[in-house]
Amino acid sequence: MSDDHAKNAISIYGSRLAEIAPTPNIDRIANEGILMNNVFVTNSICTPSRAAILTGQYSQLNGVYTLKDDFDNSSNHLGKLMQKAGYSTAVVGKWHLHTEPTGFDYYNVLPGQGLYNNPKLKEIGKPWKYHNRGGEVYKGYVTDVITDESIKWLDNRDKSKPFFLMSHHKAPHGLWEFAKRHEHLFNDEEIPEPRSLYENGKHGPLKGERYGSSISDRNPRRNMLHQVTREGWPTGIIDTLGMTKREKIHSAYQKYVKDYLRTVAAIDENVGRILDYLDDNDLAENTIVIYTSDQGQLLGEHDYFDKRWMYEESLSMPMVIRYPAMINPKQVNNDMVLNIDFAPTLLEFAGAEVPSKMQGRSFKSNLLGSTPTDWRTSMYYRYWMHMAHHYIPGHYGIRTKDYKLIFFYGLPLNRNGALSEITEPYWEFYDLKNDPKEMNNLYADEKYQYIIKELKAELLVKKQRA
Repeated sequence: MSDDHAKNAISIYGSRLAEIAPTPNIDRIANEGILMNNVFVTNSICTPSRAAILTGQYSQLNGVYTLKDDFDNSSNHLGKLMQKAGYSTAVVGKWHLHTEPTGFDYYNVLPGQGLYNNPKLKEIGKPWKYHNRGGEVYKGYVTDVITDESIKWLDNRDKSKPFFLMSHHKAPHGLWEFAKRHEHLFNDEEIPEPRSLYENGKHGPLKGERYGSSISDRNPRRNMLHQVTREGWPTGIIDTLGMTKREKIHSAYQKYVKDYLRTVAAIDENVGRILDYLDDNDLAENTIVIYTSDQGQLLGEHDYFDKRWMYEESLSMPMVIRYPAMINPKQVNNDMVLNIDFAPTLLEFAGAEVPSKMQGRSFKSNLLGSTPTDWRTSMYYRYWMHMAHHYIPGHYGIRTKDYKLIFFYGLPLNRNGALSEITEPYWEFYDLKNDPKEMNNLYADEKYQYIIKELKAELLVKKQRA
């Protein structure tokens, strides 16, 4: 699993970046298995998403609402349940859940967010220091180091047992420090831009200029243009002196996305290393390989970077799965899957019991070509960390196959890390069938009022049940 890897930055999904920034090793998983088109996060921010993946529960139940909340490592989560089912278990790389990993026979994890170069790692058997403290330095680039340590564990594991390894990368989380070998990648290329970088139609609120980190200088509180032209940017700054406004936006976008894609290049290379290891050790046939990210990422769409929003680029998670023993190659699945479904699915594949407290549902049968007739047709989303860091108001919403309704409630609600700033409540509604890029907020359109009324009623039910 990676951090903030947008579907648009994986070539098998066929986005505007597919030709210029191919990801052949991640694509290989899909080509030898299944491509998941509609996987969604329930709270698009690192720590809450990771807690949801482990527990199979929404933030409201697992207690991790924001980046500031501690994960309850006494909970009966995926690692413990796989361990109980007889698996050798390990987590290597990004943990980002504050408390010490439990349920793993081995761990070696980054303190907090971790560093891109010469990272520190905290290994099992040594005194645990809270969250972003402690660790010993490992020479090298973080994506390579995490893969090195993952393969080392695979070599040294108890081979009398089946294994469950969570190999978690820091990349492509900002700030985007790429490996030295990729410093010239894309130097002679122009990265395609989303139309909404410059022309945003009727997207979002009418008074949204101060919401969300922008590529342009639209939001004076945090924007990419200021960041990449100021001393201290880790991969070097750009000079925009004498440029027009549009040229400045173009330059800031190119700098941001090139740095981002350079970190993705190392991810793809190291995915290939893991796949080659499985092949070379006769493990490929009977090993489930999943590549995903903890959430998506906005790459200039609507003049935004980062995640958190319920917009498609942030809400969508990439997922490709290979399991030659049971999943035929070159499959595509369009069922609506959530990150709270990951744990129940892996437990069912392992033959383990799925606890009743897990709110997610196994999609094993979906992967095998038999989607249950009562499979979900809508999903609930909630972002709690009101106006923190990237100035995005707290919001919740519902997404169906064709529509999306979002309510921005404008209050911190005493959540850890949320800012006290109160923002004006507002609604957004998008017709995804006719407007997949979410360019037109149709909340006030008379044509859709009946649908909006129905969605509000369903949203209330989902909110109460989450």
